[in-house]
Amino acid sequence: MTDTTEETPPDLLHGRDIRAFLFDLDGVLTPTAEVHMHAWARLFTPYLESHGAEPYVEQDYFDHIDGKPRFDGVRDLLASRGIELEPGTPDADPADDTVWGLGNRKNTVFNDTITEEGVAAYPASLTFLEAVIADGYEVAVVSSSKNAPAVLAAAGIADRFEIVVDGNVAAGLGLPGKPAPDTYIHAANALGLTVLECAVVEDAVSGVQSGARGAFGLVIGVDRGVGRKVLQDAGADVVVEELDELIDAVAKRTEQNDEITDAVNHKESK
Repeated sequence: MTDTTEETPPDLLHGRDIRAFLFDLDGVLTPTAEVHMHAWARLFTPYLESHGAEPYVEQDYFDHIDGKPRFDGVRDLLASRGIELEPGTPDADPADDTVWGLGNRKNTVFNDTITEEGVAAYPASLTFLEAVIADGYEVAVVSSSKNAPAVLAAAGIADRFEIVVDGNVAAGLGLPGKPAPDTYIHAANALGLTVLECAVVEDAVSGVQSGARGAFGLVIGVDRGVGRKVLQDAGADVVVEELDELIDAVAKRTEQNDEITDAVNHKESK
């Protein structure tokens, strides 16, 4: 287990009927958030310099891009520099000087990096994922990225998830992206559960806001550098550095449920 300065409450699920965990992908299950960060930096550093704008810095990723659909991230970053571009179309050439063109240019860099270097799931996240599946919880992935299926396959965990709500699904259904709660609500519905029965697991402020705005039963923040207080202020019920910190709390709740079920069954059999 990872040591933390704030102990995870052992009664984390007390009063909550959590039956599923809905995971963001980049930064929660896989370290692809770092690949995304590098790709965005490689896109915007020369672009902003060529336009005489304020230089791109790492904080721009967290302030304007992290967790959002690609189009929204490009638009919001440019807006922070007072730059307006034509939106273009989703199939825009990466060389086009449009919002979609820049987004597709970034995506080319991202996919090249994944192909060349591969990706592996965070060990602690994989441990937690396997633990909750073994305990009988449902799981799903909810990602703004249209690359989610490729990343899941590259990480070797695609077979864990029957439900994947990614950027392609959202676009096809016309669902607004994070921080709107719609993609997470869609995942809950696909599992046949209510939002109160689902826990949202996020590392991005926009994703945590999705869970809070959707009134989900539990919102878990994973601090990959955003900051514990920032995630708490965005609506996280609990913030951890690694997901395996939650295994004992989840297992204890599962054991309690089993004990209640056994007691009811024993009473009914008399």
